Amino acid sequence: QVQLVQSGGGLVQAGGSLRISCVASGRTFSILDMGWLRQAPGEEREVVATISYSGRITYTDSVKGRFTISRDNDNNTVYLQMNNLKPEDTGNYYCAGRYFNRLEFEFWGQGTQVTVSS
Repeated sequence: QVQLVQSGGGLVQAGGSLRISCVASGRTFSILDMGWLRQAPGEEREVVATISYSGRITYTDSVKGRFTISRDNDNNTVYLQMNNLKPEDTGNYYCAGRYFNRLEFEFWGQGTQVTVSS
């Protein structure tokens, strides 16, 4: 079982930046696809960004050019750098992982609140 522990997040003004991190336990991080998802109050959870075990990256359209997902396999860590934040980026951000041959995320972080004030 992989455990994911998140850090970072907080309150920032619109236009500001934040970085959130997620550290995975165990020795299988290099074969995990990782993702960041967010959920705003009253909204469905959405996938913000993913990075595969091989380094392939995807972003949802609303964050392209502003957010950057990256991973450090030596330190079992995935990051989400968020720049030019907007109030609509506010939400609870979750780190998630799945083995590369699985379809659904099966490991979850505890969630991190990101609040962007206008």
